[in-house]
Amino acid sequence: MKRVASLYLPDWPIERLRRAERTNAKQPDTVQASLDPLLKAAAAEQAVACSVPRGGGWRPGARWARTDGSGAAMPDPRQTPHRDIGRRDEAAKPPFRAMRPDEAYSSRARGEGSRASSARGGGETPQADRSRHVPSTIRYADGPPPRAGEEYPPFVTSLKDGSRLIIGAACPAAQALGLVPAMPITQARALVPGLDIRPADREGDQTDLTRLAITAARRWAPIVAFSGPDGLFLDVTGTAHLFGGEARMARRIVRLMARLGFTARVAVADTTGAAWAMARYGRDALTIVAPAAHIDALAPLPLAALRLDSRAVDALLHLGVDSVGQLAAMPRAPLVRRFGGAIALRLDQASGRVAEPLDPVVPAEPIAAVQRFAEPIATAEAIEHWLGQLMPRLVTALADAGKGVRAIELVADRIDGVPQRLTIGLARPSRDGPHMLRLITRRIEEIAPGYGIDALALHVRRADPLGAQPFEERLEDKPTDIAPLVDALANRIGEKRLWRMRPVESDVPERSLAPAPPLDPPPRPDQRLKADDVRRLSRTEAPHPWHPRWPRPARLLRRPELLDHVIAELPDQPPRRFDWRGETHRVIRADGPERILGEWWLRTSEAQSVRDYFRVEDEAGRRFWLFRRGDGERPETGDLAWFIHGAFG
Repeated sequence: MKRVASLYLPDWPIERLRRAERTNAKQPDTVQASLDPLLKAAAAEQAVACSVPRGGGWRPGARWARTDGSGAAMPDPRQTPHRDIGRRDEAAKPPFRAMRPDEAYSSRARGEGSRASSARGGGETPQADRSRHVPSTIRYADGPPPRAGEEYPPFVTSLKDGSRLIIGAACPAAQALGLVPAMPITQARALVPGLDIRPADREGDQTDLTRLAITAARRWAPIVAFSGPDGLFLDVTGTAHLFGGEARMARRIVRLMARLGFTARVAVADTTGAAWAMARYGRDALTIVAPAAHIDALAPLPLAALRLDSRAVDALLHLGVDSVGQLAAMPRAPLVRRFGGAIALRLDQASGRVAEPLDPVVPAEPIAAVQRFAEPIATAEAIEHWLGQLMPRLVTALADAGKGVRAIELVADRIDGVPQRLTIGLARPSRDGPHMLRLITRRIEEIAPGYGIDALALHVRRADPLGAQPFEERLEDKPTDIAPLVDALANRIGEKRLWRMRPVESDVPERSLAPAPPLDPPPRPDQRLKADDVRRLSRTEAPHPWHPRWPRPARLLRRPELLDHVIAELPDQPPRRFDWRGETHRVIRADGPERILGEWWLRTSEAQSVRDYFRVEDEAGRRFWLFRRGDGERPETGDLAWFIHGAFG
């Protein structure tokens, strides 16, 4: 007999945000901690700063005009009208007040208790169950999530519905104050002043629910499907006994979700509709409906338990039909003639007369190509031959999945149980089989076959989406693709040892370069300026950061190194000799100086700094890039020490 379990997470969006906050709270924000003293200093300066606009001019009401030097208020130069004496401006109090949690619950019970009880046939909705556990005191506080033993302040998530904002989800404390989903945010602010409102993250909720579904499919049941944005269906037919029975399995799931910080309700029944109804409208968090007893269990539940449209539910309530049992007892033909076939279909699905198949969440299977041998192989030629057979299979599997490989691992299983592993990486997603085969075959000598290899496997360890690639109409205009060269070099010397330099707008040489990935896309062109932008007045093009008239060495040291025993004439002559790393160099040719000033707008310590750079060549033909710190005339520009910053060629 088929058995279906429904996992319902009533506060999934709210508790997911809380769990994310707890995770972030464990990691100290070092950047914010370092900025706090600066922010405090800026605030202190702003408090005593003059409020007069730059460029002169005086305006009434400026801070320095309202107070004297001692901080006392200056008299108002304007004469107060006689009719305004004795009056004052005061903000009106809000016309709404926040109800206490017990008052909110009692008002809801008085207003909705009769209709809810009749609709449930004596049962309770999950909302009413959760409202009983709301603390009697709620504190409105901003900041990090409460610690253990403290209470959460009420907060809701907001969604955009057309031109207005509505509540997407509300925590139990907010629901106890009368805030429900689909309520306008403006009304919620009026009811609860100081309410914590956060934007809803539906994409994140769905992504995490998908991850939970994949985990459930690998751990609890082979077939798992979504039951809405806040729940899952699990087909536990034939698998519950592996966990000690349905009751123990349900308790395990609830306890596991509680340890992760989520409230969960689980119901097990014969049909999907019955399990869904009992999980959301049953009395207990754990409900196990006996086989063939789901029809009697559904009878006292409200009509919403059948997943009917809200308009159909309102019409049936208007006719006096409050429960599923009353609806099931009605004649089928008049019901279908008046309301259509949707109500009859839901009744048949819940009772089991009509099958309701699940749309399972299928975990992504790893892409691999495996070949086993009847007799072990031990030569490089045999390994290369079978790699040529495996690579087309792997490319076909990648094409079917619409992905391009970024990392491939070759696993050679030896007969002694010691596998040999070989990993190659690619700079960009690719399905180029011959190129990947060349990268692997170049490293076959790294495999130690031992007494023989009885299986070869190519596993895709990393892959990215890769669609169809467009063809260029003119082959001569197609830019050269250096990705194969980058792949070959990176797999030989290592990915971290391969990079390229990109220019950075800076006058200081060590700040004008920055490492970048070898296949980093070029910078985007400047956007078109608006018609009234003053930058359109400039007709000159922006200068290139690496101008050919200002040559830079091919090798730039990480930091300049101090030179010893330098002989040079002041103020603008190159050195005649110098010692570097214990070796004496005599200069026979020199060019310079090239003066570079400090970036005073970034660092105040560089306001007077000066560097004079020279290109020099020694007796052995080696060319270096030297500089003197200071201009040779003013002592505040530098101490006249000599440094080497790079080498040409």
